[in-house]
Amino acid sequence: GDNLKDFEDFDPLNSTVPATKIEVTVSCRNLLDMDTFSKSDPGKLSFVPFTVSFGRTEVIENTLNPDFVRKFVLDYFFEEKQNLRFDVYNVDMRSCNLSKHDFLGQIFCTLGEIIGSPGGRLERTLSGIPGKKCGSIVFTAEELSNCRDIATMQFCANKLDKKDFFGKSDPFLVFYRSNEDGTFTICHKTEVIKNNLNPVWQSFTIPVRALCNGDYDRTVKVDVYDWDRDGSHDFIGEFTTSYRELSRGQSQFNVYEVSCVRRNKKKTVSDLVTLLSFKVESEHTFMFFRTCILAFHSIGNPSQPTSLHYMSPYQMNAYAMALKAVGEIIQDYDSDKLFPAYGFGAKLPPDGKISHGFPLNSNTENPNCVGIEGVLEAYFHTLRTVQLYGPTNFAPVINQVARCAAEVTDGSQYFVLLMITDGVISDMAQTKEAVVNAASLPMSLIIVGVGPAEFDAMEELDGDEVRVSSRGRFAERDIVQFVPFRDYIDRSGNQVLSMARLAKDVLAEIPDQLMSYMKSRGIEARPPQPATSDPTSDPTIST
Repeated sequence: GDNLKDFEDFDPLNSTVPATKIEVTVSCRNLLDMDTFSKSDPGKLSFVPFTVSFGRTEVIENTLNPDFVRKFVLDYFFEEKQNLRFDVYNVDMRSCNLSKHDFLGQIFCTLGEIIGSPGGRLERTLSGIPGKKCGSIVFTAEELSNCRDIATMQFCANKLDKKDFFGKSDPFLVFYRSNEDGTFTICHKTEVIKNNLNPVWQSFTIPVRALCNGDYDRTVKVDVYDWDRDGSHDFIGEFTTSYRELSRGQSQFNVYEVSCVRRNKKKTVSDLVTLLSFKVESEHTFMFFRTCILAFHSIGNPSQPTSLHYMSPYQMNAYAMALKAVGEIIQDYDSDKLFPAYGFGAKLPPDGKISHGFPLNSNTENPNCVGIEGVLEAYFHTLRTVQLYGPTNFAPVINQVARCAAEVTDGSQYFVLLMITDGVISDMAQTKEAVVNAASLPMSLIIVGVGPAEFDAMEELDGDEVRVSSRGRFAERDIVQFVPFRDYIDRSGNQVLSMARLAKDVLAEIPDQLMSYMKSRGIEARPPQPATSDPTSDPTIST
């Protein structure tokens, strides 16, 4: 078949699923009055990065406090920094040229900031006109309800074409959703049923957005193959359906004749695939995220250019770059923007005591730093005052965060521990036990390996191939995500793009890890906290 390479490489755990969709509602308050004899008529234009316009509101006449009806629907990716710009104009004439209208102000923010605000409501002050108070703009974000739908279905087949000369076929199904450009993307592959022309496949569950991207009438294509050991699977045929058809459940409408148009030959066997069952449920998705803990480590002398911690006057070192890339995204979801930050593997002043978990701000009573910039400031200050020193013990700092997580297991908080390290672990057995224990708590562990070292120990902790275990006990969940920093060094020198890719890869699994904890504990999402009308209040996300 034409798509053999596609589904051979298909990994259901790492496949691209369309983002959840967020509906953003916009209002403005106390806009600048540009009209002498009447109130301004505001119309609003919004932009994504690189000034690509994604829409305008309608014009509301004669008001300085418009509540726009037209909404913006955006794909949402937790792991990306989605920059937005909103411009407000006073419309004086019927023209699409913005230069013909009065500029009333603008705001820059991220989609994460809107979602991460109390009740999904963010109010910000407009700016852009020197010496003038431009008023404020209010955003409200809601997840589109059908993005939470999960479909479970089961299929069987009858009288499939016999492809094996010495036996019956070994059939399996491959599902594809159609794209806007007419191409197809694989979204599910069933198991192989050996030596059977009348197979009954196991039921499977798939997000509706992965099946049709929210468009219930969009074509879903299903290919039927006969499995071969050498990978040259024989194409039996195909049929098409849609989410709307499937949602009818078991019926005469969901019995499909398998067409074999690729072979250009007349079929003598009536291959049928039948939908046995179908149900759809609404699940809570990742729309609540509270607390993150940050930690850092390496060995080297920050005064030497060869050290991974070397502080160049011209650019940030690898540690700072990784921290900034990941931290700037996570901080949108932290309620107070206060980050406990630790270092480990160093001799501390004044007596040179070795520590495997010391606050970067030197305050043992309050290790919190204000924002990611505060963490960076504390990190650079610490490099000037401590002597980095081995051995490198991971377990103490993991256990330290785990103790915090163990105190809030009701779903109100979730902890993310970011460890930036050179890859040498001195206490591997204790670290594996710490990870196994932490897997039952509301926390995730992100490890960024810097430098040229081999990261075999980190790969083992990642647990993608084999779940981490300690003394015969396996981790309850996969909570570790590891990436080597060197894989993201852009030879063209585009550090911004490189760090965006790094952040995307290390954060991509966090939503599912959080949800796996909530599901395992039977924790339901709580009603949104009431939003404050104070535009200066700190953004947070409700749980």
